[in-house]
Amino acid sequence: MTQTPEKDPEDWTTGDEPMTGPQASYLSTLAQEAGVKVPEGLTKVEASRRIDELQQQTGRGTDT
Repeated sequence: MTQTPEKDPEDWTTGDEPMTGPQASYLSTLAQEAGVKVPEGLTKVEASRRIDELQQQTGRGTDT
């Protein structure tokens, strides 16, 4: 299986645009599991970082 290297969110040309629908949906799911609230109006970069944080908190998205 070939993995494509992940681009750092800071390098995204569209990172300052509003988060996508799938990001919002997944973030909402993770936040609910973690028992936290997610601020509205996040950018794609902010949402990506928050998703990473909440994945670590909830144990989702780990390869183990």
